[in-house]
Order: sequence, then structure tokens, then C-alpha cells
Amino acid sequence: MRQIVLDTETTGLNHATGDRLIEIGCVELLNRRLTGRNLHFYINPERDVPEDAVAIHGLTADFLADKPKFAEVVHDIRAFVQDAELIIHNAAFDIGFLDMEFTLHGLPPFREHVANVIDTLREARQMFPGKRNSLDALCDRLGVSNAHRTLHGALLDAELLAEVYLAMTRGQNSLVIDMLDGGSAQGESRAMADLSALTLPVLLATDTEITAHMGVLKDLDKASGGKTIWKPEIPADATVQ
Repeated sequence: MRQIVLDTETTGLNHATGDRLIEIGCVELLNRRLTGRNLHFYINPERDVPEDAVAIHGLTADFLADKPKFAEVVHDIRAFVQDAELIIHNAAFDIGFLDMEFTLHGLPPFREHVANVIDTLREARQMFPGKRNSLDALCDRLGVSNAHRTLHGALLDAELLAEVYLAMTRGQNSLVIDMLDGGSAQGESRAMADLSALTLPVLLATDTEITAHMGVLKDLDKASGGKTIWKPEIPADATVQ
């Protein structure tokens, strides 16, 4: 399964009033493994960047002046996310901006190009009700180091979110998947997994448990009028203590 962890930075909070995307970062997961294949763009928003936004991400209008406009990178973005499952923290915010940018450039809304969207903020609120569930709070709670994060940055935040998502969903891994290595870049399946390193305990029933079990079988057989299908399996001399 191909998943893309995505984050954006913007000039402000409301695309409906003219705010624009200025950075996008994407990190690829294949079968829950980081592939090292990422996508990252700084984007010229063709407008000013308010000081309160710069205080969050550090991206000024001067820095972005020579960066590509969204029209120049939209097809690269679309190709990278095409048919993948998206993982986004507070997805409604990023999807809203991306939908706006895509339609502004004559394309169907962004969400129509992807298979599904997982909102890790919504998942975290269900997993940790009543607690802070910002990306920083989840990093602290799940043991993901964000010591190198002083400002918001789309690619860095996407990389952190990938680790947070894997930690949040670790219990969904099967034992066999965890024993496999990263596999091929195309996600080819394996015919067999080497489970030789696993030692599974075998617990045998005690005499007392066997006797109690036989008693239950006899009671069920009696209640059914002797029609139970396991009746031939009950030894004739079985006793109940």
C-alpha cells in the first residue's frame, strides 16, 4: 500500500480570503516503510506574507520571490500523490488549500486525485481524548524526537508526522509484516517469511482442565438429547470430578 504523508505552509489561515500555499512537503511510505522518496517545493505565492505567518514558518516574501509559482509545480505534485492514501494532520486545512490551488489552475479538486485521506488529528483525538494533540504534543507522547524543530517546515513536519503515524498505528502491524525486511521499492509480496527466530510457547491443558472440559461436553450432549456431533469423541469411561 502506497501512502503519502503531507504537510503545507501558507501565507495565512483562510484560502477563501486570498491566502496561498508557500511550501509543500511529502514523504512516501510503501507498505508502512519509509522509502526515502520525498517531494518538496517552496512556492512563490504571488502576494505578501504577513509577519505573523513568517513568525511561524520563517518564510518571507523575499525568500519566496524566485521560487516557482504553483502553476509550475502542480503537475509534479499531482503525479507524486496520484492514487495514494494521504496522511495529514488536521487534513481539512491542507486539503482546503490544495483544492483551491488545483481548481484555480483548471484541475479537478486535489482530493479527486488521491485514494483516501487519513486525518491524524482526528485519529489522535479518538486515541487520546482530552489531551493536547498537536504534532509537537504527539511527538513528546510517542517518543518521536523533534528537538531539531524550531520553526514549522512542511518537509520536516511531514517526516515527523510519518514517524508519529507509524507509532500511533504500530499495533496494526501483523507479526509477519514486522519480521519482513523493507521489500522491493514496488511493494512486491513475498511467498514466505522466515519465522525461525520466533519461539511460540505451547501450553497444554492440565488434567483438571481436561476433566472439566469433558464435563461440559457431557452436559451439552445430555441437553441436546444425545445429538451432539462430538459424542463419539467422548471416551465412554470419562469421569467428572
